[in-house]
Amino acid sequence: MDVTAAVVDGFDRIRGVVHEVLDDADPAALVFRPDDQANTIVWLLWHIARVQDDHIAAAAKTHQLWTSAGWHERLGSPFDPSATGYGQTPTEVGTLKLDPELLRGYFEAVHETTVAYVRAQDGASLERVVDRRWDPPVTLGVRLISIIADGLQHAGQAAYVLGLARRDAAAGGRCS
Repeated sequence: MDVTAAVVDGFDRIRGVVHEVLDDADPAALVFRPDDQANTIVWLLWHIARVQDDHIAAAAKTHQLWTSAGWHERLGSPFDPSATGYGQTPTEVGTLKLDPELLRGYFEAVHETTVAYVRAQDGASLERVVDRRWDPPVTLGVRLISIIADGLQHAGQAAYVLGLARRDAAAGGRCS
């Protein structure tokens, strides 16, 4: 397996968890919060797509799909178009209510763009510096692995919150 195929596999793994969560979650579960400081499933999945869209667009020197393809408007996001979720307050997290199929559409568009971009790279291009704000500067390869790590972490959190929502519903709580 070449390195770009391994990176694509990482992004495909995020996609698999995102689809499992969206396929299994009912509308109440998507906005369930174990407490008022916790992230919702819909926010976690939106954040995965936004960060990936933002970082891949920056690396590829293209426009983000969120704005260029009109996803911000289609999804009716309450946030500034530049928001990716970093630094948002718990109150802001609680305001995000998105249609799950539109969210899936946005995630899929980002995933397809990401995979096409990664497949166009080679080992040498993964050494290209894409962010000089860090010491050492961040290469494309490191940035891609960072996006995968963040995406898998948040996808796992979404799956965990779904489990908590189901337990809550079974106990006659907010999700029942």
